[in-house]
Parts: sequence; C-alpha cells; structure tokens
Amino acid sequence: MALNPMEQFTIKPLIAEPLFAIAGHPIYFTNQALLMILVVAASSLFLTLAVKPGRLVPNRAQSMAEVSYEFVANMIHSATGEDGLKFFPFVFTLFMFVLCSNFFGMIPGSFTVTSQIAVTLALACLVMGIVIVTGFAKHGFRFFMLFVPKAPIYILPLLVVIEVISFCSRPISLSVRLFANMLAGHTLLAVFAGFVVSLGAAGGLFTGLAIAPLLLIVGILLLEFLVAFLQAYVFAILTCIYLNEALHLHDHH
Repeated sequence: MALNPMEQFTIKPLIAEPLFAIAGHPIYFTNQALLMILVVAASSLFLTLAVKPGRLVPNRAQSMAEVSYEFVANMIHSATGEDGLKFFPFVFTLFMFVLCSNFFGMIPGSFTVTSQIAVTLALACLVMGIVIVTGFAKHGFRFFMLFVPKAPIYILPLLVVIEVISFCSRPISLSVRLFANMLAGHTLLAVFAGFVVSLGAAGGLFTGLAIAPLLLIVGILLLEFLVAFLQAYVFAILTCIYLNEALHLHDHH
C-alpha cells in the first residue's frame, strides 16, 4: 500500500483518557504536546549545562551556545537598536524554540511541531500581542500614528487603510510562512521516500531506478536543514522589525 505523505502530520493522543475538558471538549496529551515538551527540555538543558562561567577554554557545546546568544543579540541590536535589547529573553526563547522544533522534526519518526498552523499562529499572535502592548505602553494613543505614514494628504486615507490591513494580516503571514515551508519540505521528503519504497519493491530494473529518488532525498534533506534554520531566523528577525516599529514608530523607517 502506498505511503500517505500527510500521515506524518497527524496529531495522535498518546493517552486514551483525556487530561481534562474545556467547554465539553476533551483535551488529550498528544504527540505534538510531547514533542513541544522535549524541545523545551532539550534546549533548556543544552543552554544550561553547556555554559560554565569558570571555564577558561570553552568546549564545542559552550561555543555553540555562545554563538547562538551573540547571533540573536546582534540581530536584535541591528534591527531595533539599544532599546530592543530588553526583549532579548523573549526573542532568544522564540528563536531557539522554533529552531529546535524544526530540527527535531528532521528526526525520522519524530513530529514537526512547526508544521501545525495552530502552533505557528499561536506564536505569531503572541508576538503581535507583545508588539501592541509595547506600542501602547511607550506611546499611548500615539501608537496609532504607526498607521499614518508620511505622504501627501490626498492619498493618505488610502494608505492608512492599507497600513491597517497590513498590520492585521501580520499574524497570518508570519504563521503561514513558517507552517507552509515546514509542511511542504516534509511532504516532499515523504513523497520521494514513497517512490524509493515502491521502486524497490517492484524488483528488476525498477530497483536500480530507486537510486534517483534516493539521491534527491539526500539533497532535499540537506536543503531542509538550511530551511529549518532560515525559517527560525526569519521568524525572529520579523519579530525584531515589528518590535522596532512599536518602539520607534516611523522614526527608524
């Protein structure tokens, strides 16, 4: 029977009985919840155990942790300036969660948390919520000036409408970008894996032809590791850009 490439994205309860119910809807402990717990635990343990302040010569693990710290700090500073560094814990946590979730999803038999639109949309809504709270906390009702660009008065009403629509669509674009990239890449890998299995099972000349999709899988897999990092970076840098707008409105545009 042919493999279903979408089966890898199925959320399955790991415990038969629901943990609790909300408004009559049972809430189960699923493979998605398990992987999110593993991602948080693994990344937290790595960053905690890898760094030892008293160590004169850092080992590879500490070097990786320090590089990730400096990478995110430089990204925030370049996008938002000194004011944005106070958001370092949030952006760093977001970046590491998305990055580790993407990499954990590359393990055969694992589950890709960021391939679920509910997860990416929740992260995007959290980002925009913090942006809005930051904007009102610093500027009050002047935060609405974010939707009023510098432009001639006769086209200003149209631009205000466009700016409002653009701002409201940010959670959707931010979440769909991450979700779609991870979904598409893993689906493509599963499709070519199905070709390898089918051609190998056919026997004869078809077994030799299975080498072609196998080589494609290797190439796509390497590309997926790059995409996994790039999508975490894009999610984090867009968060920094949105925070910069909340902090400085149009001053840094």
